[in-house]
Amino acid sequence: MGMKKFRPITPGTRFKQALDFKEITKATPEKSLVIAIKKSGGRNNTGKMTMRYIGGGHKRQYRIIDFKRDKVNVPATVKSIEYDPNRSARIALLFYADGEKRYILAPDKLKVGQVVISGEGSEPQVGNALPLKNIPLGSIIHNIELDPGRGGAIARSAGTYAQLSAKDGKYAVVRMPSGETRLILASCMATIGAISNMDHMNVVSGKAGRSRWLGRRPRTRPVAMNPVDHPMGGGEGRASGGHPRSRNGIPAKGYKTRAPKKLSNRLIIRRAKSK
Repeated sequence: MGMKKFRPITPGTRFKQALDFKEITKATPEKSLVIAIKKSGGRNNTGKMTMRYIGGGHKRQYRIIDFKRDKVNVPATVKSIEYDPNRSARIALLFYADGEKRYILAPDKLKVGQVVISGEGSEPQVGNALPLKNIPLGSIIHNIELDPGRGGAIARSAGTYAQLSAKDGKYAVVRMPSGETRLILASCMATIGAISNMDHMNVVSGKAGRSRWLGRRPRTRPVAMNPVDHPMGGGEGRASGGHPRSRNGIPAKGYKTRAPKKLSNRLIIRRAKSK
């Protein structure tokens, strides 16, 4: 996995940096594991635009990902590492010993032909899924459940990972990708390793058109709007703006929006450092 730089033969390639896709071993997805995606263009069922700046983009098919890793004690062979247009991480196609096929999030350093397995008795090796209570302290993990059996919800995007810091009774102490430290039930599943495609953060699109290919339309700056459209709109000349806030008036840049009586607050040991 690495980056490609381009000769500046056009304005769009002058600063462009793209992935080389060398880790991809198969170009087409497994037919039995894809379903159609219908684009909404940001409209609801009555045709009214409810989400701005969405529309266009290349046609996609959704790959059904196994976030639960609930096929216990059945070994699976990694058949291919594939591109997924719906997420930043790479995905791996598994062929289980009983004939079933599933996609999982591909960890970094996972190779084709490697055997992975999930369950309490599994070895803590890259790609294996275990309950937190069976994972050694200090391990790098991803695709972590917050509720047993619900499926992984934490550390699923490219290059992300969490770290198992300690175990305290029925809870495990996990340092999240944000820097927050919190308690998670030790019976929750997690997968060993960090997520693949570490260089995703270094991609430079080079031109606005690449955002359109991803289905992202141009975004209008709030200070360029009228007062009827946004709290930061209006003003004579360039004397507009005011305190940064969202369209419905919620302040930005440091304003805390987390509910003070949220039940999960008691599970948070140390909050993420503010930027």
